Amino acid sequence: MRETARGWTAVWLVVLALIQTAAFGLVWRFAVHTELGQWLDTVALTGNRIGQDRIDGPVDTILNAMSVVSLLAATAVIGFIALIRGRKALAVTATLLIAGANVTTQLLKYYLVRPDFGIDPERAAAGNSLPSGHTAVAASVAVALILVLPRKLRVAGAFLGAGYAAAAGVATLSAGWHRPSDAVAAYLVVGAWAAAAGLVLLFFQREQAVVEPGEAHRVAGAVLGGIGVVALLVSAAALSWLVDRSTIPVEALGRRPLFVGYAGSAAGIVGMVAVVAALVLVVVHRLVPRWKG
Repeated sequence: MRETARGWTAVWLVVLALIQTAAFGLVWRFAVHTELGQWLDTVALTGNRIGQDRIDGPVDTILNAMSVVSLLAATAVIGFIALIRGRKALAVTATLLIAGANVTTQLLKYYLVRPDFGIDPERAAAGNSLPSGHTAVAASVAVALILVLPRKLRVAGAFLGAGYAAAAGVATLSAGWHRPSDAVAAYLVVGAWAAAAGLVLLFFQREQAVVEPGEAHRVAGAVLGGIGVVALLVSAAALSWLVDRSTIPVEALGRRPLFVGYAGSAAGIVGMVAVVAALVLVVVHRLVPRWKG
């Protein structure tokens, strides 16, 4: 029965990895290689100017906190938490998750090509920006934290980590550093790596592992996932409302559509990271179970 449960968990993780990889491809194809996708991203980036003076301080604080040094420090802390729990395989896997997600993000950003449709001439020279490196840093640390924290702290860690990763994604949009699709794509990269890390943890799972269904964080996962789904639906409604105005040049749009584009995109960023974190939270008890004795 234990082997059967592990087998089904492995199948579920493979499905999640494939779904998130396919979703990444769809986001990239629509947001980068279609005129409508580029137009929607540009509307959101232009709308970030509304009320920007009020949030410049917090945005700068969030973004300045994400550097190579801070990433290394966070990775070291996460590895230390796993090691003091006696989980060597978990420490290595969590570190590989963070490193793999961030290296993948940088490689994709470098090799993916963004065609110029003349929609965003101000940023055309910058080229491709998908996925967002800053967002990948925050999301990978948040997901790794869910994996290494003990059971009693996982729910708090999941909500705090998802909130931090969401704030990072919205901050890159608010600062004009990244398009909303860049942040969404980064979450999907991290989610796919999280599924791969789960498969590694299953492979190295010890015989004395005890998986108790009662230890699953179903309620917290449902709440976090529900928040994500609602936010994604709000985003879809906002962007659908904008589609009818896609024939209007971005610079000719009024304050209302620009705000709808910005707020709707921010909701999509929040929704995506909440769903990714919820998927990790509801399966983590099978990946990092208790030990006998």
